[in-house]
Amino acid sequence: MAKTISINAGSSSLKWQLFNMPEEQVVAKGLVERIGLKDSIFTIKYDDGKKYEEVLDINDHNVAVKMLLEKLIDLKIIKSFDEITGVGHRIVAGGEYFKKSALIDDDVLKKIEDLSALAPLHNPANAMGIKAFRKILPNITSVAVFDTSFHANMPKVNYLYSIPMEYYTKYAARKYGAHGTSHRYVANRCADIMGQPIEDLKLITCHIGNGASVCAVEGGKSVDTSMGFTPLAGVTMGTRSGDVDASLLPYLMDHLGMTDVHKMIDILNTKSGILGLSGISSDMRDIEAAVKEDNEAAELALEIYCDRIRKYIAQYISVMNGVDAIVFTAGVGENDTGMRERVLKPMTWFGIDFDVETNNKIHGKEAEITLPDSKIRAFVIPTDEELMIARDVEHFKKLGK
Repeated sequence: MAKTISINAGSSSLKWQLFNMPEEQVVAKGLVERIGLKDSIFTIKYDDGKKYEEVLDINDHNVAVKMLLEKLIDLKIIKSFDEITGVGHRIVAGGEYFKKSALIDDDVLKKIEDLSALAPLHNPANAMGIKAFRKILPNITSVAVFDTSFHANMPKVNYLYSIPMEYYTKYAARKYGAHGTSHRYVANRCADIMGQPIEDLKLITCHIGNGASVCAVEGGKSVDTSMGFTPLAGVTMGTRSGDVDASLLPYLMDHLGMTDVHKMIDILNTKSGILGLSGISSDMRDIEAAVKEDNEAAELALEIYCDRIRKYIAQYISVMNGVDAIVFTAGVGENDTGMRERVLKPMTWFGIDFDVETNNKIHGKEAEITLPDSKIRAFVIPTDEELMIARDVEHFKKLGK
């Protein structure tokens, strides 16, 4: 039976699923967490309940991909690599090159690498994964699925910056967003749960993990999103600052004796956010453990994190002139009951009647977390970017590519 593997690399994670296609049957799935941090967690679930887990230091995504492929054989999940006929790679930044998914060839790979400036924590890792798979499985259908494609047709009023127009026309300087595959999946799934056509709904989807973004989805289409030209913009994240005043950069560079702006951008990407505010970790589990020990820096970092998400939700209610439902997804959004409560409980003015008791029970499964009479409904919906990716690969297989 033909198999497709979906690869979803985040800034500090590698999530994957192996499917029998076109049946969309999950054969195995796994997650590598805390890549680049101590005590990375490598997990594979397979064969109706079996689980392999190992804790070790995994320095980068290249090591994670190599280990994944080796374990598929070692655990007898597949007999040989010949069983895998397709691979789909989640790519964060497609720029203005890619309005939809693309069959990977040398030109597409080069463009992905060239677009690394738009997603410096992701596109290089994505390209590394592509190269690793091409080396081991050179003849299978290989597809790039772009996070930015869902946002590619946002209204100009929302994707253009208030800078000279020639910077857009000459250099494609605009908001691109990210996490589009996830936002697309959970928005459609939310419509299914609500029993309404997505064309009739106004939704705000919150993809909250180490990287985080909020998206306004109207009629099934992205009309605005919090990430910008790169995934650095928007809400506070694990290691990313989110929105800052651009004038702050030269001010800090002067005080730090720094002349290379790329070093400053690296600080905003890798040493800021929750990590920078708390001085503890970029992992929300570490922050919440510190909060329980009355660590003031951790408490402040967590409150800033939730405050920024709350502000974007309120902004997008205005953008769409209302909202029918708010969705939380991704690692933190699906599992962190305290974060969801901190974000939604203070928003009663908008008509959100938060269900504390139900929320506290929800970890990584679908559920509504507002009370029955809530004017605005809220849901936890685990994302399934991997299934969306596998479907795009299947599309190219059917074309004989």
